[in-house]
Amino acid sequence: MAEIKIEKKKPIWPWIALILIIGALVCFMLVGDNDTQSENTMEIENTNVQ
Repeated sequence: MAEIKIEKKKPIWPWIALILIIGALVCFMLVGDNDTQSENTMEIENTNVQ
């Protein structure tokens, strides 16, 4: 009889983990940019009393 070679399927979870890590880095960069803009804009109160 002939042998039938059966290859095991490679796990897909490392690819899913890589996509999640890249997505988290992109979100972190986008959120970090928004924080720097809000720090640069300050409101100054008028404290002149007559």
